[in-house]
Amino acid sequence: MDMIIRPRRLRSSEVLRKMVRETRMDKASLIYPIFVQEGKNLEDPIPSMEGQYRYSIDRMMFELERLEKAGVSSVILFGIPAQKDEMGSGAYDENGIVQKALREAKKRFPDLYYVTDVCMCEYTSHGHCGVLCGHEVENDETLKLLAKTALSHVEAGADMVAPSDMMDGRVRAIRECLDREGHKETPIMSYAVKYASAFYGPFREAAGSAPAFGDRKSYQMDYHNKKEGLKEALLDIEEGADIVMVKPAMSYLDVVSEVAKMVHVPVAAYSVSGEYAMVKAAAKMGWIEEEKIICEMAASVYRAGAGIYITYFAKELARFMDEGRIG
Repeated sequence: MDMIIRPRRLRSSEVLRKMVRETRMDKASLIYPIFVQEGKNLEDPIPSMEGQYRYSIDRMMFELERLEKAGVSSVILFGIPAQKDEMGSGAYDENGIVQKALREAKKRFPDLYYVTDVCMCEYTSHGHCGVLCGHEVENDETLKLLAKTALSHVEAGADMVAPSDMMDGRVRAIRECLDREGHKETPIMSYAVKYASAFYGPFREAAGSAPAFGDRKSYQMDYHNKKEGLKEALLDIEEGADIVMVKPAMSYLDVVSEVAKMVHVPVAAYSVSGEYAMVKAAAKMGWIEEEKIICEMAASVYRAGAGIYITYFAKELARFMDEGRIG
């Protein structure tokens, strides 16, 4: 057959396929989530997230060592306090679990980069992401506590803060607070486009953060909406966000793509607990090839336009990159 253009020419060998690859990945773009809890010598498995654990601070150090050896240089910390109250005071306590974990981690592993999740849901007795007025989250009163929490994290050693609460104006409140207290160089990665998703189920078990009543649909986004996500991203950038995140990743790659095209700041995507749990469960049943699925999911996120990937598979992906199976 007389054909001038033959796309298969560029698929003929592994070397050539890698040469012309459009989507490139790097270990430096990976962020690994860690759950840290009060206590000593604790490494409690999370039943719905096989291979993931709630660490006490002393045991978390072993995980940080494994990450550093794997070449994963960034983590995001989620705290699980021993006690909760209506105001979520453990979130901004200078001796809170995240604050203590940061101080110890920075001493032991100073070359790692520490991002902290800034939210109230793990710390409130009612499980909502802010201060309640009746059964509703009071937006503006919550901003004060979020800013206070972010400041306490930075003063304890956080390199970056990541507000995940979805209150209106929280990026501005945090930016103004950090700037006022002399932390103008600390970046904010905003959970800018965060949907009210069923994919968060295993995380809520891991962090003990399920709402005691109702849901979070009055502040997290309706998953039917894409334009609203673009609006949220632009608003957060106007308020001072240095990086914007889309969460979850897998079912929202169209949103990742649209945001990446529209903004001029780095875009992150969070491959959440439900995505992880589904892969683990299907692999355990022998229905999928886990390693290939992990690589394919990651590539899809980068291909959509994200430059930062928050994933529970960070260590595996780092190894696959070293082995040349992805990247």
